[in-house]
Amino acid sequence: MKPEETVDYFLKIVWQSVANKYNQIAGDYGLTQALGYMLINIREEGTAVSQIALLSGVKTTSLSRTLKSMEELGLIYRANDPNDKRSVKIFLTPLGVEKRKIAKDVVRKFNEYLNAHIADKDRLQLIKTLNKINQLTTDYKPQFHYPDYPGSES
Repeated sequence: MKPEETVDYFLKIVWQSVANKYNQIAGDYGLTQALGYMLINIREEGTAVSQIALLSGVKTTSLSRTLKSMEELGLIYRANDPNDKRSVKIFLTPLGVEKRKIAKDVVRKFNEYLNAHIADKDRLQLIKTLNKINQLTTDYKPQFHYPDYPGSES
């Protein structure tokens, strides 16, 4: 099977194209696609670090580096959750709020552009198909066997 005959090939190519476009635009504002996404997911009342990890799908080690970088850039600050001393919440600084507004606007305008060029019927079908692929991916249980590798099924 050739790579261009697989669904995941097109998912990766399209996502990479979208991420590159976001990075190109975000760069004009001193951001990256990843930083913009983080900013969008931090609520006004603060967001727990664990919640950011869930929303962004970023591993803890990468998240720690990203949050440290965001702090150094003056976009966020951390504070203990007054309701749960074990939990740390992330808050936006005034600069973070400004950059978040830009990030949201970039996403909104890009999606308006896509929606203007993709028929509603096609867009809804794409979303339905992507949701189905996501569910199938979650449900997938590999069934192949490589005798020399532990954990592969017989």
